[in-house]
Amino acid sequence: MRYLIILMLSLLSSQINAQELFVMTEPASNMPTGSIGVRDMSHFAFKKTADYNYHNMPELMWGVNKDWMLHASAFFSNKQGNLVLEGGSLYAKYRFFSVDDLHSHLRLAAYGRISTNNASINQEDIETMGMNSGYEIGTVATKLINKTALSASVSYERALNNQDNAFPDAFSNSAMNYTFSIGQLMYPKKYTNFKQTNINGMLEFLGQRLNQNGKSYLDVVPSIQFILNSQARIDLAYRRQIYSNMERTSTSGILLKFEYTFFNVTN
Repeated sequence: MRYLIILMLSLLSSQINAQELFVMTEPASNMPTGSIGVRDMSHFAFKKTADYNYHNMPELMWGVNKDWMLHASAFFSNKQGNLVLEGGSLYAKYRFFSVDDLHSHLRLAAYGRISTNNASINQEDIETMGMNSGYEIGTVATKLINKTALSASVSYERALNNQDNAFPDAFSNSAMNYTFSIGQLMYPKKYTNFKQTNINGMLEFLGQRLNQNGKSYLDVVPSIQFILNSQARIDLAYRRQIYSNMERTSTSGILLKFEYTFFNVTN
C-alpha cells in the first residue's frame, strides 16, 4: 500500500511538472531539489530581408532546494558572419509562496538576471537574454488547475550598453516586461507509467514597454512540447509580432529547445 501511494504521488508530480515547463518563460515552480539540468536553445530570427540571424544559448541549471534555482547561460550568434561567443548571464529564482491542493496549486516567485554581451546593438527593444548587457528583476505567478497551467510575470529590465545603439535618437535604457502563458496537457489522457511521452500545447504572450519613450511591442508564441521518460524535453515554437512601434531586428522566428534533467545529483 505504501508503494502504491508513493507511485500515485509521483505520477501526479510528473503530470504537474509537465504542465509548467513553458518554452519562453520560467514558471514560479522550481526544478526538483538536487537536480542538474542542461538546456540548449536555437533561435532562427527572421530579418526584414530574406536572411536570418542564428542564436544559440546553452544553459546549465541547478535546483538548489525547493525554494531556490540557479541558471548559467552562454550567448552565441552569427550576427557578425561566423558563430561566435558574445556573452552570458546568471539567473536566480526564489519561490516565496506556495499553496497545494490535490489537483491544483499556486506558486509565487521572484527572479533576477544579470548579463554581459558584446553584440552590436541595432534594435530599440531591450533583451538581456542574448542581446543586451544589463539586468532584469521581476515576479511570476503560476497556477495549475488539473491539466491546465496559467502563468504571468512582470519585470523591470535595464540595458547597460544602449549608448552604442544604432538608433541614438530613440535611445531608451530601461523597460517594463509582461508575459502571460497558458499550457495544456494534450497527451496522455491518463497516466499509467513514468515512461509515457507527454505532449503539451502552449500559447504565450510577450510584451514590453520602453520607459523613456513609451514605445512597445507584443508578441505571440504558439508551441508544442514533448516530455520523454520524465527527463528529456523537446520544444518547438514560432514567435510572431502582433504589434510594435519600435525598431526591432526581427519580428518573427523559430525556436528549437532541448533539455535533459539529472535527478538527485547534489543531494
